[in-house]
Amino acid sequence: MGLTLGYEVVDVFTDRAFSGNPLAVVLDADDLSTGQLQAIAREFNLSETAFPMKATEGSTYRLRVFTPTTEIDFAGHPSVGSASVLHRLGRIDAGPNVQDCGAGLLPVEVTADGVTIAGGTPTLGGPLDPAPLLEALGLREDHLAGAAPRVAGVGLEWTFLQVRQDALDAAVLDNAKVVAAGSSGIALVHVDGAEVTARVFAGGVGIPEDPATGSAALALGVCLAPDLPDGTHRYVVTQGVHLGRPSSLSCTVSVVSGSATRTTVTGQTVAVARGEIAVP
Repeated sequence: MGLTLGYEVVDVFTDRAFSGNPLAVVLDADDLSTGQLQAIAREFNLSETAFPMKATEGSTYRLRVFTPTTEIDFAGHPSVGSASVLHRLGRIDAGPNVQDCGAGLLPVEVTADGVTIAGGTPTLGGPLDPAPLLEALGLREDHLAGAAPRVAGVGLEWTFLQVRQDALDAAVLDNAKVVAAGSSGIALVHVDGAEVTARVFAGGVGIPEDPATGSAALALGVCLAPDLPDGTHRYVVTQGVHLGRPSSLSCTVSVVSGSATRTTVTGQTVAVARGEIAVP
């Protein structure tokens, strides 16, 4: 088989195997080209494949993340899953670490309860016309609830559409229209206090629907911040139910004068496979 690299597959944002969001973590790929890394991601054909690499200045390790079709600057479940694998293999210590990725130097903390990742710089756009978003998901105007749609991000931007609970079941994906709507995709969310249920349609990065999306869960806090008082607020996102892969993402958002200053997401990880893959 020639040269090979070790890898692990883990399920992220869950405490049991075969739920959550599966992730391939490929080790020691520092010397591979971008094309070789993309070929490996296509081979695994998961939502994302992560490549943790040697530390850069100011970081504990560097992370590159690929969907089957493209490299992305930041993603939550690869960040959580990779830190978990690196810690289990003795490559990083428990406690505070720093991940270098396309979104910058991001704090990562490994504890017995899981891995907590902080998002990058929050961004928030103005209110959007909901009509094309509703059309992309086969929904009606009376499905809307909560604030107007907005684009928010912490390294990867998502379009948030707040809806009634029944809209999550009624949604019918038109992937071409999701892509045309812009950003990384549409996060369809029902917000009930600190409890959020979500479906994330990530056509902008080549994933029709994602079972757990840490970057969207982080960005949701940015989207909610204008309606929250100053302080740190906790919320939990349940996602992946419609894909048979239930996931739980525990989040915080810190708010000052109606703006998010920091967001975090915490998740657990379960190992499900390990092996070697040929170098393309």
